[in-house]
Amino acid sequence: MQANSELISGRAKTVEIQMMKRRSLAGNCGVGVFVIALVTVLVAFATPSWLVSDYRITGAKLDRLGLWTHCFRSLPDVNDDYQRRFFVGCRWVYDPFTTGYDEIRGFLIPPFMIATQFFYTLCTIGVILSMIMVLFFFLCAGPDQKFFLKLIRTMGFLTLASGISGGIGVIVFAIFGNKDKWMPEHANNWFGWSFILACIGAVACGIAASLFLTEAHVQTRKRRQLKESQTRFQIDSESKA
Repeated sequence: MQANSELISGRAKTVEIQMMKRRSLAGNCGVGVFVIALVTVLVAFATPSWLVSDYRITGAKLDRLGLWTHCFRSLPDVNDDYQRRFFVGCRWVYDPFTTGYDEIRGFLIPPFMIATQFFYTLCTIGVILSMIMVLFFFLCAGPDQKFFLKLIRTMGFLTLASGISGGIGVIVFAIFGNKDKWMPEHANNWFGWSFILACIGAVACGIAASLFLTEAHVQTRKRRQLKESQTRFQIDSESKA
């Protein structure tokens, strides 16, 4: 009887080890996709190539622009009817030092651009917060900890919210960013690589979120199966004792 009890106990431990694997394939893939989302979102947020001028046009007034930086080759002051002031080079959009730059800020940052900045900033903040939790999930947390499932669900929903915010930002910019009556020579402008990365980042956030939520479902099922197995082995052990 004692031998049978030890055999059952050994089987129970084996099952427990198999079920309490730290991460499933969904979790590992989620971490990998999240890394892509993190890199693309941060790079898109910081780089000034959301809208770029055709490099083949030598007399183009616009060079490139991003969420926070505008680069012009020779942009005339829209408030100067005599065309005596031109803006050349790259500047932070809230530059307080260049004479006259604050006076055209309403032209540089129309309402749709403010909306794009707002939603993509929310996306970036969400991704940074998710990064902290993903690092903890990847390096420290395990299924034996009570908060493990809450951590995965929080990662999933936060990353999903980041993807939705980023998606709204890029959609708004795609609709209004290259329309007439904003940047000069709009027919010769196109969406740059920063905007492409922003789109990839938003999509990657959504994919990572779905993988994290799948991981949460898998871990919940494993815990339920483990409890059922432990209960069954305990009943068998007591009946054979």
